Amino acid sequence: MNHSVNSYPKPYEGLQERLGYRFENPSYLQKALTHSSYSNEQGDKHHHLLCNERLEFLGDSVLSLVVSRYLYTAYPDLAEGELTRMRAEIVCERGLSAFAEQIHLGDYIYLGVGEEKNHGRQRKSILADAVEAVLAAVYLDAGERGMACVTEILLPFVQKEIANAGAQGSSDYKTLLQQFVQQTEGDFLEYVTVGESGPDHQKTFTVEARLNSNVIGRGTGQSKRRAEQNAARQALELFGVSP
Repeated sequence: MNHSVNSYPKPYEGLQERLGYRFENPSYLQKALTHSSYSNEQGDKHHHLLCNERLEFLGDSVLSLVVSRYLYTAYPDLAEGELTRMRAEIVCERGLSAFAEQIHLGDYIYLGVGEEKNHGRQRKSILADAVEAVLAAVYLDAGERGMACVTEILLPFVQKEIANAGAQGSSDYKTLLQQFVQQTEGDFLEYVTVGESGPDHQKTFTVEARLNSNVIGRGTGQSKRRAEQNAARQALELFGVSP
């Protein structure tokens, strides 16, 4: 595959270093990094077999199993519904694209001319799909150690996501705060974003929790959801409610 004039995609050796995994069969990785827009432009009648969509299909299941097994083991006292919620927050498009940005995955993807012009390297859906494809590529390449290798790659990110989301135990602070506020009829709770800073791919948000227009909590985070959770946690502390 020829590199485009703007030096993208970068050689995938750098990605292997970021993953901490070296492929025995690099063709798995190359296919995982090939977006359908690129394979379509090659004119092959079997272009759908040359892109990462089939690997993405497999990677979705591999990812879900790795995260599910970790949550099941790490949180033995949580109910099924809470485990499902935590998993959904990690394997969603936002979570996967955050992991992609962490390893600079966008730099290594083969894109068609149109997607390149439309900033496809920063598109969250493309990044999230590529993460699933790369994980499937590792799973296949590693053979019997497939699940173990994928787990080694994912686990630090999963643990960080859980910590950032304040998802220890059943700590859904917004739900707890809403339940507390509902004890008094007529009270109105809202979350207002009062600040944003940083580049588009790594923004920090500041959110205020307001009860009847009065500020009762303030939180920051790399997503509005996290900032809202942190604001709700501060509000619960203000009211003396133990999360």
